[in-house]
Amino acid sequence: MSTRTPPTTEVPRLEDKTIQPIPANERHGKARDLFTIWFGSNIMIMTIVTGGLATTVFGLGFVPALVGIIIGNVVGGIFMALHSAQGPQLGVAQMIQTRGQFGSFGALLIVVIVVIMYVGFFAANLVFGGEAMAAVSPGISVDAGIIIIGVISVIATIFGYRLIHAYARILSVAAGLALLLAFVWILLVGSLPANFLEQGNFNWVGFMGTISVSALWQLAYAPYVSDYSRYMPKGTGSAPAFWASYSGCVLGTLFPMILGALVGTLAVTMSAEAGNVEIVGSLGALLQPWTLIIVGIFCLGVAASNAMNLYCGVLCTLTIGQTFRPSWLPHAKTRSIAAVALFALALLIALFARDNFILFYTNFLSFLMYVLVPWTAINLVDYYLLRHGDYRVEDFFKRDGGVYGRFNWVAIGSYVAGALIQVPFSATAIYTGPLAAAMGGVDISWIVGLVVVAPLYYFAARVFRKTTEAAPFQSPVLATDLS
Repeated sequence: MSTRTPPTTEVPRLEDKTIQPIPANERHGKARDLFTIWFGSNIMIMTIVTGGLATTVFGLGFVPALVGIIIGNVVGGIFMALHSAQGPQLGVAQMIQTRGQFGSFGALLIVVIVVIMYVGFFAANLVFGGEAMAAVSPGISVDAGIIIIGVISVIATIFGYRLIHAYARILSVAAGLALLLAFVWILLVGSLPANFLEQGNFNWVGFMGTISVSALWQLAYAPYVSDYSRYMPKGTGSAPAFWASYSGCVLGTLFPMILGALVGTLAVTMSAEAGNVEIVGSLGALLQPWTLIIVGIFCLGVAASNAMNLYCGVLCTLTIGQTFRPSWLPHAKTRSIAAVALFALALLIALFARDNFILFYTNFLSFLMYVLVPWTAINLVDYYLLRHGDYRVEDFFKRDGGVYGRFNWVAIGSYVAGALIQVPFSATAIYTGPLAAAMGGVDISWIVGLVVVAPLYYFAARVFRKTTEAAPFQSPVLATDLS
């Protein structure tokens, strides 16, 4: 089957669509475009810093850190890619499609949380990118670096889907080569200290924390991954979309995180306190004399990732507005205004919180785990096991939700139950649940959330369907398409 259906009309360079369905004559691209957008955009400073948490904040040795990073990304990437495969089938943004599970107004609960997530990641990227620019360019302050990266991200968001995809294709080559050079320089040209493998230790709290953070990195893309596959021709197929997204995101994340764990281990050998290690500065010191080139390229990756965060944050913001005014279908001008507004908000957060940002970032990751896991379980169960990709897209844009209604209390109840069931198993700097404390501080909340919510929603949805006519569950259409 062909993976491309040429559009019959010219697709504008400045994207004029926002949250409306993508018509067949504007569908374009190939599954391999999903590989490059997720591979190129993940090779950046924040990915490296996140990998470095394993050997600095969590205190692991390099080998257990490596194992934890691999497990988290391989497992988490499955959920991310399953969401991506929905885009070519439905042709709408992920948060619009969420109305099919939660109802037109019920979905607002998730959409608002996701907007907060986008703004948080945007702010985090600004801080880490600004610090990286300041580290390699003494003439640029951290605040100036934050603003520069933010402005580039806003411009890409204004132009939209095609420019972001093109940017990521270039980065896949440039950032991939920079990452390879970084590994070669540190491992082969530099020298690992004799006690390299003796640094850190194995502890279950740190190991599970590393798996959780790595899995969350993948899960955090779930609310918007299909935003970047919705322009693909419907004939792209679920399997090609799945594997291109999975391989691109897992590989693009895995190696930068391993680099971060490596840098963290080396930095700890030269520091008395692991928690005080500064990954960006340590990376710059290890890469001399290539620091400016390599870290500079990684900063371009920050701008690409931030453009994606901002773009999807704008789509979610517009989704909120359209919920209350169904006839409103915004275009490029409205996207531009919303992009500037969200950028301003993220900029304020970045400038205000940058001095203590690692603490903010780790707590932010914990919050995301608790709120994203129940949603992803409900969405995937509904799409693959109950409806098998068969939705009435036109009803997503009706004020009353069409066959999906304003509120689907089964989905909302399952979501709340999934969030609450995680609390006793959670272990954060703010709160440790009784069951997590009994396990020595090991946090398995996200695993419990997935295991509980998926069957809970599946059986509850079958038992409490509002009517037999309301978007009935169909016989399998896509169930075997991922094999």
